[in-house]
Amino acid sequence: MKRIFHVWLLCCCVLSLKAQQQVFVETESFTDRGGWVVDQQSFAVMGSSYLMAHGMGRPVKDASTTVTFPAKGKYRLWVRTKDWAPFPKGPGKFQVLINDVALKPVFGESGDDTWKWYDGGEVTVNNEQVKISLKDLTGFNGRCDALLFTTAAKFTPPNESAALAAFRRQLLHLTEKPKEAGNYDLVVVGGGIAGTCAAISASRMGLKVALIQDRPVLGGNNSSEVRVHLRGEIDKNYYPKLGRIVREMDNGDPGNGNPDGSEYGDDRKIAIVKAEKNLALFLNTYVYKVEKEGDHITAVIGRDISTNQESRYTGTYFSDCTGDGTIGYLAGAEFRMGRESKAETGESLAAEKPDSFTLGTSNLWASVAVDSVTTFPATPWALQFSDEYHIDSYRADWEWETGFGNFNTIRDAEKIRDHNLRAVYGNWSYLKNSKPEKYAKQQLAWVAYIGGKRESRRLLGDHILNQMDIQEGKMYPDGAVTATWTIDLHFPDPKNSKYFEGQEFFAGTKHIRVAPYTIPYRCLYSHNISNLFMAGRNISTTHVAFGSTRVMRTCGMMGEVVGFAASIAKKYHSSPRGVYQEHLKELMTILTE
Repeated sequence: MKRIFHVWLLCCCVLSLKAQQQVFVETESFTDRGGWVVDQQSFAVMGSSYLMAHGMGRPVKDASTTVTFPAKGKYRLWVRTKDWAPFPKGPGKFQVLINDVALKPVFGESGDDTWKWYDGGEVTVNNEQVKISLKDLTGFNGRCDALLFTTAAKFTPPNESAALAAFRRQLLHLTEKPKEAGNYDLVVVGGGIAGTCAAISASRMGLKVALIQDRPVLGGNNSSEVRVHLRGEIDKNYYPKLGRIVREMDNGDPGNGNPDGSEYGDDRKIAIVKAEKNLALFLNTYVYKVEKEGDHITAVIGRDISTNQESRYTGTYFSDCTGDGTIGYLAGAEFRMGRESKAETGESLAAEKPDSFTLGTSNLWASVAVDSVTTFPATPWALQFSDEYHIDSYRADWEWETGFGNFNTIRDAEKIRDHNLRAVYGNWSYLKNSKPEKYAKQQLAWVAYIGGKRESRRLLGDHILNQMDIQEGKMYPDGAVTATWTIDLHFPDPKNSKYFEGQEFFAGTKHIRVAPYTIPYRCLYSHNISNLFMAGRNISTTHVAFGSTRVMRTCGMMGEVVGFAASIAKKYHSSPRGVYQEHLKELMTILTE
C-alpha cells in the first residue's frame, strides 16, 4: 500500500510539473566525462549508472556536457549523490559548475551514505545552451547520479525506488516499446570468459548469436577493469576439442592486478568477437527485464548504461553468463545463494547449518616505482592501520576480498567495493606516511573500481554438482567440461578478523586438491526455464563444488559446450534438456572430434 501511495504521489507531482519547466540530466550521459568513470555495478539496485571521480587521491579532470534549456529564467537545482564514506564525513567532494562558474554548495560530504537528492540552490539561466560540469575536489571517488533543474518551487524529486524509477522514465522520455535489436537463435547475456566463449562457439556452429555485455570491454574478471588471471587447466581435458576458444581468449599470464592493463588483451578479445560473421556484439548494455511465455523466455530488454536507450532482443535460446544469474533470476529460475548444510548435501566440507555466506569480491590495486618522492594524504574516513597491523605490499593479490556473508554480493555491490576502497586507501596512506624508507618513491598506479565477484546466485539444473562428484571423479554419461582446480573456499584471514571483526577485507584459503573430473552437461541448463542455458560461476553446483568450478578457463569451456548444445537444440527444434534426453550421443561426439 505504501508503494502504491508513493507512485500515486509521483503521478500527481509529474502532472504538476507539466506546467513547469524542467531539465533532467543523467550524468553518465555527459558527452565529455573528463577523468570521471561510469559505474554500472549497482544498476540492479539503483536502476541507473552514475559518474564517479576515481582518481586514487588525485583530483580528476572535470566531466562536462551541454544542455538545452526550454527557457531562460531561474531554476532550482537538485543533485542526486551520497557521502560514500561518512566517518563522520567522507572524501568524495565535488561541485557543480554552470558555464564554468562553480556553484557554492559542495556535495559528497553530507555524512549520509544513502543516495538521495540534495538542494543545489537557485540557478539563473541566461542562455538556452548551458554548459554543465562536475568538478572533483579530492580524487577520492565522489559520485553523482543525476541533476534536475526545475522551475517548480516546492517540488522535491522522489527517492523511493519505485517512484524514482517512474520519475526517470518520465523525464528521460523512455517509451514502453524499446528499440527492436533483432531476433537470434541464441542470446548470450554476460561477456566474461564464459559468455564470450559461448557466443563464439555457437556462432561457429552456424547460429545467429547476440552477445550482450554491460561494460565497454569483454573478459569480465580477466579484463583490464578487474585484472584477474586465468586459472584452470585445459591440457588435461578428456575432450581435446574443448578449450580451443579459451586459448584464443588467453593473453598469457600477467598475474593478478598488473599495473599495465594492456596485458589483459581487451582489444584482442573484442577483435575476435567482431570477426565472427554470425555474432552481433552489444557492449555497455545492462539487461534488466525478461519477457516470458510460460516457462519459456521470449525476449530480454537491456538499457544502454550511458544513453539509457532501451533495446529488445528476441531469441529461441538464451544463456545466462552474467555471473549473478541475473537472467535466470528475472525469469524465475530456481537458484541457491550461500552455503548448504551437511545434512542437506552430505558433503564433509559443507557448513553445519545453511547460511548466506558467499565468497567475496576483490578490488585489486598496484603501485609503481617513480623517480621522486610522492605524498599521499591522511585518510581518517578509511580503515585505520598501525605498526601492529598493516599489509606490507606494493600491490594486491587475490587475498584482498570483502564479502564473507557480511554483505550481499548483488544488493550490496557498491558497499562492498567502497569497503575495499577504504581498506586500500587506508593501508596505502599508512605505508606512505609511516614507512617512507620503503614507499616514498612508490605511487598508486591503478586501483580497480569494478569489483571482481566470485560468488552470488547459482542456478539449479537437472544435476547439482557436489563435493563427492568432484573428489570421487564420477564420470556421468554427460560428463563434458574437464575441471582441475582445487576446492578453493575462501574465508576471512584470522589475523584480519582479529583487527577488523565484521569488516574483514583480507582472505585465507585451504586448497583441497582434486584429480581432473568432469562437469555434467546437466549443470549447464536450467531445471525449470525450458530454453535457458548457463555457463560460468552461476552453474548448478553446491557451494562446496562451486569452490572448484568457478575459475575462468573452466568457465570458458562451459561456454563452448553451451554453444555446441545450442546448435543441436536448434537442429532438432529441441530444448537444452532435450539435447540431454534425446541427442546426448551427438553432443558427446562433437566434443571428441
